[in-house]
Amino acid sequence: MQPVVKDFTPVGSKEEMVFLEGPHSRWRELLFVVGVFKEFVYGFRKLHFIGPCVTVFGSARYTEDQPYYAIARQMGSEIAKLGFTVITGGGPGIMEAANRGAKEAGGRSIGCNIVLPKEQKPNKYLDRWVNIDYFFIRKVLLTKYSYAFVVMPGGYGTTDEFFEAMTLIQTGKTLRFPIILMGKAYHEELFKYIEHMISEKTISPEDANLFLFTDSIEEAINHIKKYAIQGFGLKKRRRMQPFRLLGEHK
Repeated sequence: MQPVVKDFTPVGSKEEMVFLEGPHSRWRELLFVVGVFKEFVYGFRKLHFIGPCVTVFGSARYTEDQPYYAIARQMGSEIAKLGFTVITGGGPGIMEAANRGAKEAGGRSIGCNIVLPKEQKPNKYLDRWVNIDYFFIRKVLLTKYSYAFVVMPGGYGTTDEFFEAMTLIQTGKTLRFPIILMGKAYHEELFKYIEHMISEKTISPEDANLFLFTDSIEEAINHIKKYAIQGFGLKKRRRMQPFRLLGEHK
């Protein structure tokens, strides 16, 4: 049986593709850096007053009639009841479900939407969102404002986000925020691979303790209470206040 060959024609912005070709003129590369700076500032200002968050990662491809959509929706609701803002990649599927659950619980729902030609557009359950061109900027924003990370079933992007959060904590580049890997059946082989890395001594045995592996929403919420709320001394609904002289508003 022959493998299916897909079209992997680049779909990024022209500036991004040119930048990744290799060295260019100093002026052109300066312009790229300025563009990245502007997008960071845009994201920072747009999300400055969203309050302490929990990020929910997951696939854009799940539909409302599938079990993991329902689990993500309930997870979003329970996170909002803790007083956290729910932040996702802003798209459909698991992201939509978590944002929807937050809205239904009377919580705040935020999205960091990546600009793509297909699959990704802001879902209808967002109070606020930012449209981002670069994946690395989006990942920074999803990490910057969060005190916990819930990783639902997903594809390459979700797995990348899971391991990046783990790497930041493992290397001491960020504090030890709780990470929850939801879906034992879906992530069974991923968990076995982590155990394989331990057996090969490419990671340490204690690195497996950097995340909670569970199917239980109750266990996940208790983990967030213990290691995010109690662990960091958070108070419910604590948020930055706008500085009126700068024209800021929530």
